[in-house]
Amino acid sequence: MTARTRRLAAPRRVARPLATGGLATLLTLLAVADLEGQRRRGRGGGGFGDDLASYQEYNTPYTGEFTFVRLYYRGGWGWNPGWSHDWPVAERNFAEIMDALTTIGPRKGGGNVLAMDDPDLFKFPVAYLSEPGGWTMNPVEADNLSNYLRKGGFLIIDDMGGTRDLERTRQGLQILLPGLELVQLDDSHPIFDSFFHLEQENIEMPHPYRGGVASYWGVYEDNDPEGRLMVIVNHDNDIGDYMEWSDRGFVPIALSNEAYKLGVNYVVYALTH
Repeated sequence: MTARTRRLAAPRRVARPLATGGLATLLTLLAVADLEGQRRRGRGGGGFGDDLASYQEYNTPYTGEFTFVRLYYRGGWGWNPGWSHDWPVAERNFAEIMDALTTIGPRKGGGNVLAMDDPDLFKFPVAYLSEPGGWTMNPVEADNLSNYLRKGGFLIIDDMGGTRDLERTRQGLQILLPGLELVQLDDSHPIFDSFFHLEQENIEMPHPYRGGVASYWGVYEDNDPEGRLMVIVNHDNDIGDYMEWSDRGFVPIALSNEAYKLGVNYVVYALTH
């Protein structure tokens, strides 16, 4: 069975979106199970530094449920490397929202952290990469992640801003997918209408702490704009931060709404294309 067959067979039927008001109500009801642990980690998540094994103690075996996968890379800074930002609260909150709004049936309680060269990556349809400004890969990691994307996987790149981060992202994607171009997307792309209907004014949200106006970039299979989108890049945005702090009063509920809508749309698009 191919990776794409597994990917399309696992999810259950996707429900229609609830009204925005329903999503806003859900944000006030998010149950965060590890508040003391979150306080110890402080804003930004992480907490085990660059020790991959410590994060993976919280991984769960593959069960066929949709599971949020966060990619590990070497580098960063101290106890809070960029790849781990917002872990594990963002994925925990996001799973609660997906479970309430769709019939995908995500694994709740968190997600898995995987290295880019981990063969288990092919069991999961969507991967998330945070802070690409510090992104590093060795040849084995690049080869595995490239094969994952070419065989049907989908990559969300988040928590970035400015021209330097965008250029670093472009360079990393050229290593993964040589010859494929990074192109800017607008609200006409199907990914912004795969579950919630989002217009340009919805997606042009500010970065939660840097400001500016978000833009979205993608890589198409075979550089075909009518084909499958393999990668989505949130530039001048950080939906992970909006998700982590959606129930803590640090960010406006209206903007957390938009972040969750983007996340749900990304997953639904990935499972249906």
